[in-house]
Amino acid sequence: MGEVIVITSGKGGVGKTTSVANIGCALAKEGKSVVLLDADVGLRNLDVVMGLDDRIVYDFVDVLDSGCRLSRALVRDKRFENLYMLAASQTKDKTDVDIEKIKKLTGELAEKYDYVLIDCPAGIEHGFHMAVAGADKAIVIATPEAASVRDADRIIGRLEALGMKDIQILINKVRASMIRKGSMMGIDGIIEVLASPLLGIVPYDDCIIDAAGRGESVVQNSKSRAGQAYINIAKRITGEKVPLADLEDERTLRNWIKRVFSRK
Repeated sequence: MGEVIVITSGKGGVGKTTSVANIGCALAKEGKSVVLLDADVGLRNLDVVMGLDDRIVYDFVDVLDSGCRLSRALVRDKRFENLYMLAASQTKDKTDVDIEKIKKLTGELAEKYDYVLIDCPAGIEHGFHMAVAGADKAIVIATPEAASVRDADRIIGRLEALGMKDIQILINKVRASMIRKGSMMGIDGIIEVLASPLLGIVPYDDCIIDAAGRGESVVQNSKSRAGQAYINIAKRITGEKVPLADLEDERTLRNWIKRVFSRK
């Protein structure tokens, strides 16, 4: 039985969809079978980030409501034979989706694949509850900004209220130089506020923008620090104990990484 992981955030613009795509690619690169489920009904973007937008014929709402076979709606990524995507509908509304049907769908996917990653809509409305319903665990993404951390804290509180016990945080778009100047929150401060285990830190990397524009993943770029970060995150998800790599040149972040992960 595979794991169903919802990847969420309190606000948009933190790199949630990009993280879903890159973690999925990294897991597939590790030899795991993976399905990426875009749960952002009406505002899907995962297909664009994955470079699969011109291959979408059916979406998961078609599977739930129209009798479309699941196999017809799943789109395989040609770069990884064990990576698939299930798109969101662009014509439906989030409130049209039955939560019990989503739970049944994610359960069916978990029987066939090692990992089901759900790209959750931002916020805490119906779309959030729909995406979370069938998940075993959650990854909450935040950037080192006060507003993002505050919203992530609200999301964690909502997840806990729904009974989610396995919640980890991913800190994205980190610039060590800006943390040192006080322009960004420090990593220790973020962890103290969110009070949840740290899954990984992804540094700000221009390679992500370039890759997303081409519908590619940075995990395929051996020179990308963000790509290596996502690979390490995928390894940790599978249970491998991997310390964070030296992803930044600045000594501040490097020393922090070594100090934190030496405690484990």
